[in-house]
Amino acid sequence: MAGLNFRIGDSKVLESRESLDGTTIRRRREGTDGHRFTTYERVEIPTITVTKRSGNKEMFDRDKLALAVRRSVGKFFNSELEVEDVVNRATEILYANGKDQITSQQIGDAVLSVLSEVNDVAYIRFASVFREFKTLEDFEDILKEQKSRKNLA
Repeated sequence: MAGLNFRIGDSKVLESRESLDGTTIRRRREGTDGHRFTTYERVEIPTITVTKRSGNKEMFDRDKLALAVRRSVGKFFNSELEVEDVVNRATEILYANGKDQITSQQIGDAVLSVLSEVNDVAYIRFASVFREFKTLEDFEDILKEQKSRKNLA
């Protein structure tokens, strides 16, 4: 999109859609030059500090989480809205604990929790990246874990 200059104020809304959970509004817009683009509106929520595995700290970045989910499991979903729903649900889990400091482990666990309900293959794929699988046994263990979780449900 190099060279394109979008100004939301100079655009008109063609279509608005609320996400399934009601936390995001997706708007299709058209600029004065006729180019169409999409914007997303989300409720702004309090900041959370994330402690990384290395011990470094940074602010929780929902967009960074969305990018990580898209990269690792996006191809297992039919639309961007499904990926957004996974990210929204995981983010809700993180904010629901009411803490202003979390670990990167808690973020990964929240995503895995949502994926375990939504898409088995995406769950396994994300787990393999997040937990840094090194052996075939790692995959066998997570498959057994997911199968037993499904049998309990």
